[in-house]
Amino acid sequence: MTNGHRITVEESTDHVRVVREGRVLAESTRPLVLRETGCPVRYYLPPEDVRTDLLTASETHTHCPFKGDASYWSLPEAADLVWAYPEPKDEVALIKDHFCFYDTEVV
Repeated sequence: MTNGHRITVEESTDHVRVVREGRVLAESTRPLVLRETGCPVRYYLPPEDVRTDLLTASETHTHCPFKGDASYWSLPEAADLVWAYPEPKDEVALIKDHFCFYDTEVV
């Protein structure tokens, strides 16, 4: 990466879960762990481990110069709760179509 900025993505067997208002939104034992300079560690979960039936696509899109363009999904009570990179940059290609939540707990 550039100017001391670094991103790594690795497969993990950490057991992670996302719970909101008593509902399990996601649970995985095969997340991808993304570490990025200056940012908290993020877990990217395979779509099969996410309750996508509870999520609604948002009109929000953001751009990261290191990862690419992100799309967001919401719950009725929580806007833009989760995001994914449909076409990530080559350096982080593993995260393609994996979902990332702000509040992921390691079980």
